[in-house]
Amino acid sequence: MQNNVLILDFGSQYTQLIARRVRELNIYCEIHPYHKVPENLDPFKAVILSGSPFSVRGEDAPHPDLSKIKGHKPLLGVCYGAQYLAHFHGGNVAPSNTREYGRARLAEITDIEALFTHIETGSQVWMSHSDTIAELPEGGVRLASTHDVANAAYKIQGEPTYAIQFHPEVYHSTDGKQLLENFLIHIAGINPDWTPAHFVETTVEELKEKLGEDKVVLGLSGGVDSSVAAVLLHKAIGKNLYCIFVNNGLLRKNEFESVLEQYQGMGLNVKGVDASARFLDALKGVTDPEAKRKAIGRVFIEVFDDEANQVEGVNWLGQGTIYPDVIESVSVNGPSVTIKSHHNVGGLPDFMKLKVVEPLRMLFKDEVRRVGSQLEISPDILGRHPFPGPGLGIRILGDITSEKVRILQEVDHIFIDGLKKWGLYDKVWQAGAILLPIQSVGVMGDERTYEQVVALRAVESTDGMTADWVDLPHDFLQETSNSIINRVKGVNRVVYDISSKPPATIEWE
Repeated sequence: MQNNVLILDFGSQYTQLIARRVRELNIYCEIHPYHKVPENLDPFKAVILSGSPFSVRGEDAPHPDLSKIKGHKPLLGVCYGAQYLAHFHGGNVAPSNTREYGRARLAEITDIEALFTHIETGSQVWMSHSDTIAELPEGGVRLASTHDVANAAYKIQGEPTYAIQFHPEVYHSTDGKQLLENFLIHIAGINPDWTPAHFVETTVEELKEKLGEDKVVLGLSGGVDSSVAAVLLHKAIGKNLYCIFVNNGLLRKNEFESVLEQYQGMGLNVKGVDASARFLDALKGVTDPEAKRKAIGRVFIEVFDDEANQVEGVNWLGQGTIYPDVIESVSVNGPSVTIKSHHNVGGLPDFMKLKVVEPLRMLFKDEVRRVGSQLEISPDILGRHPFPGPGLGIRILGDITSEKVRILQEVDHIFIDGLKKWGLYDKVWQAGAILLPIQSVGVMGDERTYEQVVALRAVESTDGMTADWVDLPHDFLQETSNSIINRVKGVNRVVYDISSKPPATIEWE
């Protein structure tokens, strides 16, 4: 790829958003930690410095080596990046009188020929900083100001270096995408040619070259990522791809059969393995959430390894790893302490002597869906809600039994089926039911009951990093609750979860 953009990450919560906005312009970009600048910078046609929770005045301030970048390649400093370029190149960064956070408007734009083309005075921007640029660096020329921030944007004379104090990547900066387009396309001269069709073409060619006549095994889940990865691999190596779909006993109602049926017409070589009894046996008496995840992961690897060993001469393990997983594993602060135990990255045990191939590792979830559409994969698969790797195992709080699985499968089926019938399924990012480890008193007919409580959860999100609960119609919730209580033996109470992430997570465990 010849039109790459390098994003140096200083630990900002918004760094992934910069990448997403750049990708939306059909320009390929990569995020690298600030202290791991690639040795070969030739493929990168422009560089963006992210924001950061640090202060450039602090002793622990991130301090990258920009000697091969500044003055040599088009460079855009965002927030901390702008302050860094000022502080370490002859300017002055000082504490703000008040913390500048939230919406602001551009009160003055002094240069509209390049960075601010098609952006007018009064445009809303998003500030998030406690320091301010008091003096511009050597050669600095002011480009824009807000009412409170004199040096909201500047450039360095004689070189393609630009800096902005605000965040163009967030939704609240109304012309942020235009500014990134101005910098990348008009200033850096990058051709926006990174499209789903281009990705499919180049990836299939790369896979053909990488894999040759080697055999690949891949675990299918019925979800978006593994399905798209499978079709890409199939286009590259055909019959040498062996797909395995494991029933862990914690899938949704009838999911094992329906997913296998979905793959029938896709030309994939898929083997279904029903290991539900083996998983449930390993989970007997286990109540700790992380212990459950590890037990499910361990048995999955054992089952998958058994099946993979039946494929003679297999060399590779295919995975549906996507870019947020990769970023989390090579973050500024090192691998996250809380990476879940079913995480794809780095999860291959030593005894599986296979090399790993991950055709989607540089894509975000929405890009995976667009690539899937390009590959003409069924909308039923591409539009499927995310479903956790451990399945219903982390939606049954406490110990897991076959009876609890049956109850939750029935409840979940009624809920998801109802969302589809009411035309709500595609408006929700993820939905599911949770079986709580409590019982409540109820009255059915003339008898008192003491039965299970279930919680329903539906959220809207773009990538799962943050999520808001969905305000589902009250008539729908009423109908769903009545249907669950009347049709699912063992449940007498239904509640709806109205927590957002943060502070709550999407799943309960």
